[in-house]
Amino acid sequence: MMDKSRLEAFSDGVIAIAITLLVLEIKVPVPAEGGADLTGQLAHQWPSYAAYVVSFLTIGVIWINHHATIRRIRAADHTLLVFNLLLLLVVGVLPWTTALLAEYLREPHGANLTAMIYGGSFLLVTMLFYLLQRHILFGRNHLLHDHIDDTARRRIDRRNRLGLAPYVVATAAGAWSAYLTLALCALIAVYYALPSTAYEAPTNEP
Repeated sequence: MMDKSRLEAFSDGVIAIAITLLVLEIKVPVPAEGGADLTGQLAHQWPSYAAYVVSFLTIGVIWINHHATIRRIRAADHTLLVFNLLLLLVVGVLPWTTALLAEYLREPHGANLTAMIYGGSFLLVTMLFYLLQRHILFGRNHLLHDHIDDTARRRIDRRNRLGLAPYVVATAAGAWSAYLTLALCALIAVYYALPSTAYEAPTNEP
């Protein structure tokens, strides 16, 4: 068993690095010969800004959810650590999938594939997070605090399972429109960032 404070500190560090790397993909326009309009160059980069905001919010929600999950346990076993490492592995890739989408969003070729990769990366994070939750709630429920009863565990599980569906839709939508995938991911991020709908545990849960 590992003390959960070490698990949370390590996870916070990886998430913080991932969310910081997002901004590095927003390039500073290079001064062009002939006095090209800076405003136009900045406006031309709007896909980078949009992808940055969506990914920032999504990683922020991941951090909130992770905090709520770790708060429910007393300690971490080996399997939980493996699930957590896999989750962080995909979180670490999100800056790259974000940059990929921003680069290809307006391209006639490659936009659909990159949109599906972008949505798929969020879907994979959600799937791994769900598996981590399942392990805690039902596989090793002795790790949980005593006051999380069966009803609460089923409610948490159902809420996380339902969270998979929106990203399945967003990923599939990339086959038709990269813009649609970006818009759906934005809506999902905003929805789960709201205090009333975030995965943070209710007051009657730890």
